[in-house]
Amino acid sequence: MAVSVELPNISMGVTEATIVSWLKNVGDRVEAGEVIAEVETAKSTVEVESPASGTLASIAVQVDETVDVGTEIATIEEG
Repeated sequence: MAVSVELPNISMGVTEATIVSWLKNVGDRVEAGEVIAEVETAKSTVEVESPASGTLASIAVQVDETVDVGTEIATIEEG
């Protein structure tokens, strides 16, 4: 089953963020709670953790792209 990785609500008043780096590649094994990406807001850089264990199946938002909070940025295939 695929699990959506969404850009988290980072802090009050922050509505968007820019992907700074992906720490995992498509096909890599990830564990729940493991940091898989870094995003930057106007005020700080924040780590995005995997919501599930499995394989990083896809990356929907590339480095230097800015997206709104709640946008799907990747998917993880559980297993």
